[in-house]
Amino acid sequence: MILGIDIGGTYLRYELKKNDKSVKKERLASSDIGLCEFLENIFNQEKNITNVFISYAGQVYNGVILSAPNIKIDKQNIKEYIENKYSVKLLIENDVNCAVLAEAKVYDTQDICSIYVGTGLGLGVVSSSMLLKGYSGIATELGHIPYKKSSFTCNCGKSNCIELFCSGSGLLRWKKYYTLDESLTLQELFESTNSDAKKLYEEFLEALLHALGTTITLFNPQTLVLGGGIIMHNKYLLNSIKAHIQEYAMPLSLRKTKIVVSQLEDAALEGAFLLKD
Repeated sequence: MILGIDIGGTYLRYELKKNDKSVKKERLASSDIGLCEFLENIFNQEKNITNVFISYAGQVYNGVILSAPNIKIDKQNIKEYIENKYSVKLLIENDVNCAVLAEAKVYDTQDICSIYVGTGLGLGVVSSSMLLKGYSGIATELGHIPYKKSSFTCNCGKSNCIELFCSGSGLLRWKKYYTLDESLTLQELFESTNSDAKKLYEEFLEALLHALGTTITLFNPQTLVLGGGIIMHNKYLLNSIKAHIQEYAMPLSLRKTKIVVSQLEDAALEGAFLLKD
């Protein structure tokens, strides 16, 4: 039996498979439990797990969790700890890196980028069939490129990250700052007659376009896939993106790039099962 896990800032999703067939698939709030605690609990329930594949919304390298701005870390050296204690094989990778592996398989392409806008802002890149990870495994951290000064400090420690303007956590901070109703959706911000609400929507869209344009210019993907909770609940954004992206990306890079919304229910979880040593 194999176990796949996708843990983000909001949910922990997991799936158990036996002979490539799903036998159990559930989700729970990631704030309720740490990854290590969850693993120990499930190993006490399921005795036949041999392999664990984890998609993680943070920076990881060689089985060690380096940083997770939106998740509580209860065990950093997760691979060594779990493998030694339970005699299973564990592989863990950044969640958007996992997602782009799944999207590359779907679109059958060697050059693809996935940008996920959820609790945070993440990017995964496959270039010439290779997953780009960088020297210490933390390349393509799109959410933390310098953008402009914010009134807040990002969980990474800087106050000019683009994620502060283009993410679910960023939107929440700005709604509190402007004393807006925290339950307002992106669509409701757009439709509001409140000037601060309008401004917040426009700031979000501009930051998103900047992030997309930067990605296209840097990596020249054949396909750029958009996903994450914010995108999936606001698919109309694709029209605005296509209408304005030429103002943010180098024209030659943009010319042959196809921009689409993900069709996968949980690309990060599906991609976790594609991880290899």
